[in-house]
Formats: sequence, structure tokens, C-alpha cells
Amino acid sequence: MIGGGLAGSEAALAAARLGVQVRLHEMRPVKMTPAHRSGNFAELVCSNSLGGEGELQSKGLLQAELRSVGGAIVGAADASKLPAGNALAVERDEFSARVTAAVREHPLIEVVEGEVEAVPDGIVVIASGPLTSDALAADVARVTGSERLSFYDAAAPVIAFDSINMDVAWRAGRYEQSADYINCPFTKDEYLAFFGALEQARSHTPHDWEKLEFFEGCMPIEEIARRGIDTPRFGPMSPKGLDDPKTGRWPYAVAQLRQEDREGRMWSLVGFQTGLKWGDQKAVVNLIPGLESAEIVRYGVMHRNTYLNAPLVLESTLQLKADPTKLVAGVLAGTEGYLESAATGWLAGTNAARLALGLQPLTPPAESMLGGLTRYLASANPKGFQPMNVNWALVPELPAEINEKTGKPRKLGKREKRPVMFRRGLNAFMTWAQAEAGLTVTPPPVREPEAVGAEG
Repeated sequence: MIGGGLAGSEAALAAARLGVQVRLHEMRPVKMTPAHRSGNFAELVCSNSLGGEGELQSKGLLQAELRSVGGAIVGAADASKLPAGNALAVERDEFSARVTAAVREHPLIEVVEGEVEAVPDGIVVIASGPLTSDALAADVARVTGSERLSFYDAAAPVIAFDSINMDVAWRAGRYEQSADYINCPFTKDEYLAFFGALEQARSHTPHDWEKLEFFEGCMPIEEIARRGIDTPRFGPMSPKGLDDPKTGRWPYAVAQLRQEDREGRMWSLVGFQTGLKWGDQKAVVNLIPGLESAEIVRYGVMHRNTYLNAPLVLESTLQLKADPTKLVAGVLAGTEGYLESAATGWLAGTNAARLALGLQPLTPPAESMLGGLTRYLASANPKGFQPMNVNWALVPELPAEINEKTGKPRKLGKREKRPVMFRRGLNAFMTWAQAEAGLTVTPPPVREPEAVGAEG
């Protein structure tokens, strides 16, 4: 296994769980990346959320699938969970420490620190992540016989709680969900002043050899603003479902903060990933009502991510078409999101172990979220390919229900059809895992449906 991020850690533990000896290579802390702070495994950089929970959420289905087979990453997330409405948010350091301990203490896993510059012989899972070193990336390109693509990812600023003016901000969740978010309301004039400063702020300037190609699911706030003056407030700054207790109405716009640590001393700005220069970043943040004196304990950063054009090089089993003994997982495989990285790591690790045991690699059923994701990676249009989050469009639609009175198909709403798709996908995944993959399956607890909010 190459890489000790979410995908590599999950892959190593999944393979070891099947009784296969694993050598896990991680270059940190011998060689650090521009985004990481420690040498721990599964360190979270961009956000502390693994997505929305429950039967209405596509990530909720993927979480349930992984829980049913004892996935290590979602297990560590559950044990490190912070209050965040219908999102699976974690205390970053605790989460990473749990994964690190699980990997280092497993008797079948040998950890080797230091950079891997070339893909080794034998059965290999390449999960080197979005910051794959140049030498390894070049060799992966050689092994795959394909082009290497790059895009830019950004992290959001983190604010000290005691510097937030709670006389202006208030705690609430959208549509009366649990009050796990801090909300900073804008009037129209305040929003226009904020937007004007955001337009003028200086951002990261790439070197000539770098190409700014942002992923839509992690777009910097300044890039969102370039798409139009109302784009932020119809995106991450949407006030929908948030009644300001001072007015009883939705504000013109809202900036939300989500809890970062267990004690609630640090809060990150939701949807405010940014590559602004730090001085300009502070000036823009201080224009948010309630954050006039905000102390930024960690500034937003931008870094280059690397991924393969998956449809050209990958099978749905995550094996390379050019060499079936090599598997790829995580962002390098064309996924976006912590949970997606962990899930593809689980499948790659499981299939690598099956190869080592003389068994055929498998693909989860199409009705499952993991099966839908890996099938997409293998079959998407390679022209302009970008990394993919899980979403309900990856799995088959439900059969049409016929209205008895009209004889025409009855259109189902999200709250009606998604729980059915959730249960169908989870049942299909568990049946596959037990009957075809020969794994021990435990039906996971399932959160009841809630209103679809910002994490939906």
C-alpha cells in the first residue's frame, strides 16, 4: 500500500482483516506536503465533515455500507463525532489518532516511512493521494500509460470561538434541525460590502507550470464570487431555513461556522475554502457580521491535487487496465471527498487481498453507492473528466409507480424515494458482501430522515 491517508489506511486495514500481510508506505513525516501538519495517518486537511447522514443522503448510504462491513475510517469517525446537525463531523486530531493507532498496532501491517518514487512490483494499492510526489506521479503515469491531470483544492479558515460576537451571530440549524451551526447574518448592504472586498482580495498566483482547474465540489469562495454577485448567497451563503431570532426572517445572506474540535473552541467557515493571501483573507473574514474581531487560528490554504483520468485507466474493481495487479484508490482514482476516498480504499484493499489469496476481484452491486461510484469511474466520459462525489444519480432510479386513477407514472419526491433507494442499496451491498465477498456483515444503525440541508 502506498499512502497513509484515508484511502491507504482503509485499504491496509481491509486487507489485513482478510489475513493478508501488508506493507504500508507513507512519506510523512520524513517528507511533508504543503497541506499536512503531522505524520499521523488519515489527517484531515480541507474540512472535518464526512458528509450528511441518514436515509436522505447519498453519503449516508455510503457510510452505512462501510459500517456494515466494519470500515475503519467510518468507525473512527463515529467514535470521534462532533455535533453538526445531519453531518458526520469529527474532531480532527482524535480521528487521526484513532486511525493511526489501528494501523500501527495491527500485527499484519508493517509501516515503512519514507517516499516511494516508483511503483513496486507485485500486488500494489496506490493511494498516494492528491499531493502525490512528482517522482511517484510520473511513474504512475508511466504504469498507466495515461496522462496525469491536476486541479486545485482549498481549505477554509478556522476561527477561535471566543472571538465570535454572539450578540450578532446565533446558533441554529436549517429548517429547525439541531442548533449545531453558528450563523452570521448579512443585510444587503453588508453583503455588498463583503462581496466588493472579496472581488478585490489578492489570491494565490500559480506558477507558469501550474494550471488552475478547480473541482466544483470544493470551489474557493473567491472563485464562486467571480461567477456573479448573487452566486455566493445562492450557494454556501444561502439563508434558506435560517430564521434570524432578531427579525424572525431569513437574512439577505448567511455565513455559517461548523464546530472543529470537541471542546468547541474552534469553528470553520462552511463553504469558505479559499486561496486568498492571508492578509486579504483576514480583512475579508472581518467583514462578516459577528466576525469583526475574529481570530483566525488556521488560515485557508490552496494546494494542487493530482488524479488520473479514471475512465481511461481503471476497471470498476479499481484495478489498472494496464496491470491488474495494481489498484488505485482515493483522489488519485478520481474520487472527491473523505468518505469516497475511504470507500475506494476499502474496496481496493479488499480486492488486493483477494488477489493475494488467489480469488477474483469484485465490484459491489450497482444499487449500492460504492458500486455506483466505481462503475462511474470506469465508464464516465474521459473528455474533461473531473473527480466525483457520491450522489443519487450514480445508482439506478426506482421503477416507476403507476397512478391507479390516471394510469400514468407517479412522480415521487426526494423524501419519499430516497429512503427506498437507501434501503435497496444497503440491502444489496450487505447481500453482496456476505454472499459473494464472504465477509462478516452487521446491519448498521440508520439515522431517521431529516430535512435536506446544506450537507444534503
